[in-house]
Amino acid sequence: MNVPGWVHVLPHVNASLNGLSCLMLVAGLVLIRRGRVKAHATVMISTFFVSSAFLVCYLVYHQALLHYTGSGSRGFPGTGALRYAYLTMLLTHTVLAAFVPVLAIAMMWLAWKGRFPTHKKLGKITFPVWLYVSATGVIIYFVLYHLPVG
Repeated sequence: MNVPGWVHVLPHVNASLNGLSCLMLVAGLVLIRRGRVKAHATVMISTFFVSSAFLVCYLVYHQALLHYTGSGSRGFPGTGALRYAYLTMLLTHTVLAAFVPVLAIAMMWLAWKGRFPTHKKLGKITFPVWLYVSATGVIIYFVLYHLPVG
């Protein structure tokens, strides 16, 4: 079965959304450290929506891939140490990615309720997890779609 062109575009969209999330997370950190609370809130809410758009596109891509090819994923063609490094990154990325929506929603809820000491404490966990997931998402994309493997 032929896979439509729009399906092939989605991994690039996903990587772009992950990259944008990385930049926005760092911007949010810089803003809060400079005391720009409203700007920080705006950036972080926007980051949540960018990450949510990523999740929707990601799920659509894998469902479409399953529909058109019978497999919902793209396998890594490499072998040896490179394969083990990739699979390790993919495993940690996937496990931590499951926590990002819960952590992000908890962060927004705490801020909305004005519970800033708890928000700040949870942010020390949420920020590195969310940043790792976004950054490794971009790396995984490059490894799967742009790394020449013989």
